[in-house]
Amino acid sequence: MSDYLTKLEEKGFEELILVQDSSTGLKGAIAIHNTVRGPALGGTRMWAYPSEEAAIDDVMHLARGMSYKAAAAELPLGGGKGVIIGDPEHDKCEELFRAYGRCVEKLNGRFVTAVDMGIGEEDLDCMRKECKHIIGGSAIGSPSPYTAYGVWKGIKAYAGEVFGSTSLKDKVVAIQGIGSVGSALCQHLADEGAHLIVTDIDEQRLKKASDLWNATIVKPEEIYSQQCDIFSPCAAGGVVNEQTISQFKCSIIAGAANNIIKDMQYGAALKERGIYYAPDYIINAGGLIFVWMTSQGITDTNQIKTVIDNVADRLIEIFRRSRDQNKLPQELADIFAEERLQRNIN
Repeated sequence: MSDYLTKLEEKGFEELILVQDSSTGLKGAIAIHNTVRGPALGGTRMWAYPSEEAAIDDVMHLARGMSYKAAAAELPLGGGKGVIIGDPEHDKCEELFRAYGRCVEKLNGRFVTAVDMGIGEEDLDCMRKECKHIIGGSAIGSPSPYTAYGVWKGIKAYAGEVFGSTSLKDKVVAIQGIGSVGSALCQHLADEGAHLIVTDIDEQRLKKASDLWNATIVKPEEIYSQQCDIFSPCAAGGVVNEQTISQFKCSIIAGAANNIIKDMQYGAALKERGIYYAPDYIINAGGLIFVWMTSQGITDTNQIKTVIDNVADRLIEIFRRSRDQNKLPQELADIFAEERLQRNIN
């Protein structure tokens, strides 16, 4: 535990809470990184982590990213995250989610949660039976289309800087993961005339991609080496790493996944290879913006999308700073977020 206390101090965390309920088999963790700007908002994900340590490391990494995402999007929120250890295909039940909801409720609003990987709106409905601090649910709808909308707009912004045109017509885009966000992104890209290369572990999703968008299907391990203009990771994080860095044959990496680059050294390696990276917590903020705005009673789709459109402007600013200052885009994204992170705007 002393190692985690050191990590909390080094990374500026406020709290790390381990949660369990023996009657339902609940095991998980909640990390609150920063609440200076407002309550720590972050989704709860359910995943079959290989160990409790892996779950804790993940929730801390994700919570810190949420702080930066909210600050960069200039929202009155802090950053947090929750994880439930379990297989979302087999271990879900109402009693487990209600037990988790009680754990969140005990934090008295310091942590507010929403959907994430492995958790759906119906699961939030179960949590809400025990907890007031839940945003989303079946009555509001999924943030995934808004995440995808922001990523699409961000890709267009980067294309304008790299290729000289924001049009994606005839551009080749390789999408890793075509779940709710990835498939919505595919639709935007296909509507604009892009050529899609996709991979996923779900065969039904792949068939849909082939039927709807005439997408080229490749095996998961083959997606990194595809000759394309844009590589868009929309599944797990850490996909730019020691195994993949030499395989990329693209000009831009921009996607919906969190923590795309495993370590800063691989960001530097991308720059050396002339590959432009769109910082993940800047480009994928659309879902968070949707969740926050609907929690404030704003449900007009056009109004929400107008705010999400600002994602493109932020990416262009970071891109140009990166070019002019000869710094990595993720370094400048961190600076951009940190400038805002300690501002109490209440």
